[in-house]
Amino acid sequence: MADFFPGQEPLKDTIPPHDVDAEQAMLGAMLLDWNPANEVVSELKIHGEDFYLAQNRIIFNVLDILGKENVQVDAFTLIDKLKRMGELEKVGGEAYIATLTNTVPSSANIKYYAKLVLDKARRRSLIKISSEIKSSAFEFQKESRFIIEDAEKKIFALADADQTIEIHNMQDIVNRTIENVYNRVKNHGDCTGVTSGFTTLDSMTSGFQNSEFVVIGARPSMGKTALALNMMEHISIDRKIPCGFFSLEMSYEQIGQRLLSQRTRIPGTKLRNGMMQVTELQKLQDAASACYEAPLYIVDTPNMQLVDLRTMARRLVHDHGVQIIFIDYIGLITVENVNAAVYEQVSEISKSLKSLARELNIPIVALCQVARSAEGEEPNLAQLRGSGSIEQDADVVMFIHRERKKSENGEMEAVQDAKLIVAKQRNGPIGDVPLLFLNSVTRFENKVGDGESVPV
Repeated sequence: MADFFPGQEPLKDTIPPHDVDAEQAMLGAMLLDWNPANEVVSELKIHGEDFYLAQNRIIFNVLDILGKENVQVDAFTLIDKLKRMGELEKVGGEAYIATLTNTVPSSANIKYYAKLVLDKARRRSLIKISSEIKSSAFEFQKESRFIIEDAEKKIFALADADQTIEIHNMQDIVNRTIENVYNRVKNHGDCTGVTSGFTTLDSMTSGFQNSEFVVIGARPSMGKTALALNMMEHISIDRKIPCGFFSLEMSYEQIGQRLLSQRTRIPGTKLRNGMMQVTELQKLQDAASACYEAPLYIVDTPNMQLVDLRTMARRLVHDHGVQIIFIDYIGLITVENVNAAVYEQVSEISKSLKSLARELNIPIVALCQVARSAEGEEPNLAQLRGSGSIEQDADVVMFIHRERKKSENGEMEAVQDAKLIVAKQRNGPIGDVPLLFLNSVTRFENKVGDGESVPV
C-alpha cells in the first residue's frame, strides 16, 4: 500500500479505495471532543491500520495512546506527544494538525465519518484478499480445496470484523440472568436450545446449545444413525428448523427410505420390496408430504475430507440458515495427513469440529464408534475409539446401550429396552435416558411407564 501526502498524485488506476476527507474529519472530531470519540472508536473497532494516509495512521495511534494514558486530548497534547516521539515532522508538522481541527465544527457526526473510513478500509482488505487468492491459485503444490477454504476463512473473518465487542458488568449479567430465569418459569421451563424430541434428554440438556460439540457413541448396529435420524426428523420436519446432515456411510436415497420408514412405522423391508397394503401406501404418501417441505439438507460424500466438510458446513449455514449439523460419523472423515497416527488424525478432527461449532455458533452432533471392549456392556468415556481428545473437546458425550436380544424364532425382537447414557455434559447433569427401540423400523421412542412408548 503506497503512502502519500495531500498534493501528491499517484496514477489513478493504482489508488486503492480511500477517503482523505473522512479520515481528516474523524481525527478533527476526536481532537474536539475525546470522550464520545473514544466510545465510537471502541464500538466500531477502528484501528490505526484502517486509515489510508500514513500520517493519519500515526496521529490516530498517538491519540489512542494519549487516551489510554488518561491525558486530556487536544491539539496541544497531540503536538507535544508527537514531538517527544519524534513523529511530528512525519505527519506534516503543526500546520497539518491545525488543518484537522479546522475541518469540522463539532464531533457530532464522528460516527458517520468513522463508518466512511471503515468502509474504505474493508474495500482495501477485499482487494488484498483477492490478490492473495490469485497468488495462491498459481501455487500448484497446494490443492485447490485448501485454497478455497483459506479464502472463505479470510472473507468470513472480514465479515466478523464488523461485529462489535461488548463488555458486560455484573449488573448487566445479573439482570439478564434473572430475566432469563423468569422467562423460563413463565414458559414452563421450555428448552433454550434445539430440542432432540426425547423428553428426558431435553430436560437434562435444555436442548442442543449453540457452539456445542456433541458426540453420540455406540458399538456398530446399536442405532447411532437411527437416533440421529429420529432427532433430525423432530428438528426439521416437526419443528421446521433448518438442519444439515453429513452422511459418510449411507446414500441420500437410503436416508430418505429410513426417514419414511421411521415416520410411517412401516418396516424398511416393505419399502424395499413394495409389498404394502393400501393403508400403508396412504401413510407413506402423508409422510412424504410432511417431509417434502422440511428444511433438511443432506451431504452424502463417502470418506469426506475434513477441509471439504468445514467448507460445506459454512455454506449450509450461510446459504440455508442451518441451525444444527449432524455428522455420521467421525471415523469416516479423512484428514490431509493420512500417514499420521490414528490418534493424531482423530485429535485433529475432534478439535476442528469443536472449533467449527464455535465459529458457526451452532451445535454440531457427531456420531462415533466405541471400542470392541464395550461389546455387551455399557460404554464409557475411555472406550471412545481413536483418541482421548474427543472426550476432552466434546461438550456433551452420550452413549447408546441396548441388549442384542433375539426372539424365539432367532430374529431380533421387535421392541427392545434401550437407554441413552449422558456420560459427560460440561454445563449440566449426567445420567441415563430410558428409551424404547423399535427394531423393525429402526426407531427410538420415549419410554413412559412399564414399556409404554411415546412418539418423538
